[in-house]
Amino acid sequence: MPNTDQLEREVIAWAADRGILDNSTPVAQYSKTLEEVTELLEAILDDNPVEIRDAIGDIMVTLIIQCTFWGVSINDCLTDAFEVISKRKGKMVNGVFVKDEN
Repeated sequence: MPNTDQLEREVIAWAADRGILDNSTPVAQYSKTLEEVTELLEAILDDNPVEIRDAIGDIMVTLIIQCTFWGVSINDCLTDAFEVISKRKGKMVNGVFVKDEN
């Protein structure tokens, strides 16, 4: 099984081979991400683990392509986000983590 860095490179190569990087835009890719997120919601509501896994993978592909448009890696974005959230304090409210405003 390839590691995530290798998979990211393979997704970028796939997107390039299909003309996505040359013929799409960040806004169009954003729309594709929203489409895939909607599919994730449908899979969750249907309690369908196979479709949930598929939708999450598709979302990740769209985000990798979005990152490529902006010259960053998905790993860099995740690292940056984790640095922020790892210090975040908050509490659970109705099953959702709500961050403290301090």
